[in-house]
Amino acid sequence: MAHPTDNRPRLLDLYCCQGGAAAGYAAAGFDVTGVDIAPQPRYPFRFVQADAIAFVLEHGAEFDFIHASPPCQHDTECQRIRGNDHPDLIAPTRAALELTGRPWVMENVRGAAPKLREPVMLCATMFGLDNYRHRFFEPGGGFALSAPGHAAHLVPQAKMGRPVPPGHYGQFVGNFSGVDLARRVLGVPWMNRDGIRECIPPAYTQRIGTAALAQLAAQPVAVAA
Repeated sequence: MAHPTDNRPRLLDLYCCQGGAAAGYAAAGFDVTGVDIAPQPRYPFRFVQADAIAFVLEHGAEFDFIHASPPCQHDTECQRIRGNDHPDLIAPTRAALELTGRPWVMENVRGAAPKLREPVMLCATMFGLDNYRHRFFEPGGGFALSAPGHAAHLVPQAKMGRPVPPGHYGQFVGNFSGVDLARRVLGVPWMNRDGIRECIPPAYTQRIGTAALAQLAAQPVAVAA
């Protein structure tokens, strides 16, 4: 999986979906490879269709930093209301990440936050985006992460699934209205509705990627005996 002609640090994007996280890491300066069990024709970087846990166990140590976004449906309120059953992959993913010996971050939604270890919450308002999308990030493998200040939520939100009135922020989840608006607000112009409703805005991972690159650069270089 190594790419000797590219001198950028390598990032592995597990459960990559349509690549919101990937775009942020690429903007920060990583060479990104995405992995997902389902085909992702909209993914804008190198893509491997595979089981994420199996892939990271076999190839994770070949990368400089690893991002994982296990499916969040198990911990979303709407899925619990509907009685839908989804696998909980947070613990198995963490166990696999810890075996790689690499720094990593694992992301999920608010409902999963109690399962994450000392997660850092990021909100779209922290990056000047007109939205309140909260995502929680558990750092590991020696990686440290901090959050910017979090301003009070003073702008009203449109009701879920409804058009966004003037002066409101959209809730771009479920079968929401306003795909073009969501693309502009979240910074994901290549995505369709399916990708947008679960995506991480690239601004979040650009910040995380910048922090990861700084920490990687600060690591002492091993000297051959």
